[in-house]
Amino acid sequence: MKNLNVLISGASIAGPALAVWLTRYGCTVTVVERAPSVRPGGQAVDFKGATHRTVLERMGILDDVLARQTGGTDQTIIDADERPQAVIPGEFTGGEIEIRRGDLADILYEHADCEYLFGDTITALTETPDGVDVTFAHAEPRRFDLVVGADGIHSNVRRLAFGPERDYVHFLGHYYALAELGAQIGGGEAVMYNEPGRMAAVGGPKASAFFVFASPELDYDRGDTATQRQLVTEAYRGAGWRVPELIAKLPDAREFYLDSLARVTIDHYSRGRIVLLGDAAYGNTLGGFGTGLAIVGAYVLAGELLAANGDHRVAFARYEEQLRPYAKVSQRGSAGPFLAPPSPLRIKLRDWTFKSRFLLGLMLKATDKFATDIELTDYASGS
Repeated sequence: MKNLNVLISGASIAGPALAVWLTRYGCTVTVVERAPSVRPGGQAVDFKGATHRTVLERMGILDDVLARQTGGTDQTIIDADERPQAVIPGEFTGGEIEIRRGDLADILYEHADCEYLFGDTITALTETPDGVDVTFAHAEPRRFDLVVGADGIHSNVRRLAFGPERDYVHFLGHYYALAELGAQIGGGEAVMYNEPGRMAAVGGPKASAFFVFASPELDYDRGDTATQRQLVTEAYRGAGWRVPELIAKLPDAREFYLDSLARVTIDHYSRGRIVLLGDAAYGNTLGGFGTGLAIVGAYVLAGELLAANGDHRVAFARYEEQLRPYAKVSQRGSAGPFLAPPSPLRIKLRDWTFKSRFLLGLMLKATDKFATDIELTDYASGS
């Protein structure tokens, strides 16, 4: 493939995964990331089935991922008196391979032989017949052959190239928060507590505290964590079990993150020389397939550029043709009513599904089917 000069926005999972493939295929790659470094920690992510495993193996990172996997953790659903109600098996929550997001990001960073611009962001994109002129907040302006938005559900590239976020990101009625609170209550055992429209979980690899709650859409500054912590405090006012202990620790949390459960819906993944990858194109928060979609999407996008010898018009069309049917799982429902059911009856019915081997088996088969619902081309061999 001819030596394309590619800018990737976002250094979480999708962007560095694409960088691994593009540098292997002879491209010159720059990754720009708003954070000052690869972001550590974060919730656990997982891979399911033969398709995900095959892509990790072809990338050459499967052994590294397996060496740093967390292992699926069973989670006990409890009531306010800490009586067990059901057990969510680790194979359901953690897939076949589970790893902390930050650890996966580190592995991808180590395998991508490219330039990183940390602590910077894109401020303007201007497409010309010969490339895309890019202006940065700090770095000098440059021209690139292609620009990839792999910068998450709140994609800056999508906003600059396609239009405002409200046109593509649709609120699904719930918010979630992750907080690192230090010493875990309950000795680190993974437990989950529900009240109608609210869930609080501790233990396991996601974070020391994990919250999901139903809410009208909130208006807040995504950079103002003090206000966000207060929003979570208000959402859990009057909650039972040991939730007040968790909420009291929020002001001192080492790490804290709040976001909405939302879905991205967009008619086309590309516009000219600019293309979207991962959550920026087909995200569904906490949908359970985001990391797999990011890894497979990066594989297909890079592979189609290789197959088209760098012709982005052909490659982008083929990428979308391949990924859109596979990514349809991201358009299905929301995890909110499952994690935070709206009524006591719905909580009991959710718990009952984990007591039935038959229903649990059906759910596991469905997730495996969604994860493997694509025919992978072996781009390196041309078949």
